[in-house]
Amino acid sequence: MSRAAALTTLSLRRAATSYRAPLAKASLTSTSTTTTTIPSVSAAAVSRLRTSHHHLFSTSATSYNKMKAVIIKDGKGPADSLYIGEIDTPSPGKNELLVKNKTFGLNRMDILQREGKYAVPPQAGPTLGVEFAGTVVQVGEGTSLYKVGDEVFGLVYGGAYAEYVVAHEDMTLPKPKELSWEEAAGVPENWLTAFQALFIEGNLKKGDNVLIHAGASGVGVAAIQLALHVGGANQVFATAGSDEKIKFIKEEVGRGSDKVHATNYKTQDFETEIKKVTDGVDLIVDFVGKDYFTRNLKLLRRDGYLIYLAFLSGPVLDGPTNIGPLLAKRLTVRGSTLRSRDLAYQSNLLHRFKDEALQKVKDGELKVFIHEVFPWTEVVKAHKEMEANKNSGKIVFEIPQ
Repeated sequence: MSRAAALTTLSLRRAATSYRAPLAKASLTSTSTTTTTIPSVSAAAVSRLRTSHHHLFSTSATSYNKMKAVIIKDGKGPADSLYIGEIDTPSPGKNELLVKNKTFGLNRMDILQREGKYAVPPQAGPTLGVEFAGTVVQVGEGTSLYKVGDEVFGLVYGGAYAEYVVAHEDMTLPKPKELSWEEAAGVPENWLTAFQALFIEGNLKKGDNVLIHAGASGVGVAAIQLALHVGGANQVFATAGSDEKIKFIKEEVGRGSDKVHATNYKTQDFETEIKKVTDGVDLIVDFVGKDYFTRNLKLLRRDGYLIYLAFLSGPVLDGPTNIGPLLAKRLTVRGSTLRSRDLAYQSNLLHRFKDEALQKVKDGELKVFIHEVFPWTEVVKAHKEMEANKNSGKIVFEIPQ
């Protein structure tokens, strides 16, 4: 059984326990001898107004107003440029929470940001990470939804690769007891991105056929399940780059359903394989870009939607391209990112997900598939794992408490 499959057989109802697989000793150690001064996230607030407070909590950082965080040497670079150092501990502003992190997720955007290839929103700050799970240790003025000691998970514009993170109360949810800390950190970015692509941008309707590229990625795994179990899709097709991932999609994510189909794009043509089953699809969610553009247009039915979440193969098409199907089939092509959305949009999305899908996650109908849990001291190793496209499901970090 694969590592991902073994992990995913664990029940969602299991109490908060660690999935940590046997790992080598920490390859990245805390840099206690180097103090790196990075402007506090609170100073970068554009839409996140903050107020300075005297901290009334203890931290494991080396000084009272400092905390440990993952830092990128020289501001950008390869995975080996990551190390743990010290930065200022942020303070919660109006309607914000200071959360002591237990776990946080790894996303493809973290790699792009580390490389200097991702335009972060102005309120993000320099520290990586957009999703977290932890315990509230301080609340800002006007906060009414949470109190100190509450267990929460949620989204931030940045700063989750740290011992403490500031989050707006409208972008957090109570951590369900049915989810482990690792699972909770694996929900926000992937599942909200997938929900947004399918239901808000892609107009998914019951009975539609859907194609999800990068089906074994964190977003892909979420999208396949949401399309089936929330959207009522008729058939769900997915692509992935290895036979192991194809098996994972069919047997683990799809649970053997005859509605789930997966194609190894390295050995098969997904357009040909899909047309053996149906005449086309109504919605495509794509991370790849130029390499799939023409085939995507051919596969879409009349009034279909093509939603781009990334351009991993590049955004510039190779040579002349027939875009006639856009008119002939009245197709809609959209690009969307979640991180660039304002607080109101993200909050509405989060609470719609809570109302329409979270209960199914708690019940186990929708599963959070964890590829591996790394101690955050192995952040370099984890980034390299994702860069090599080895993950099936979510990569999560844990911070020793």
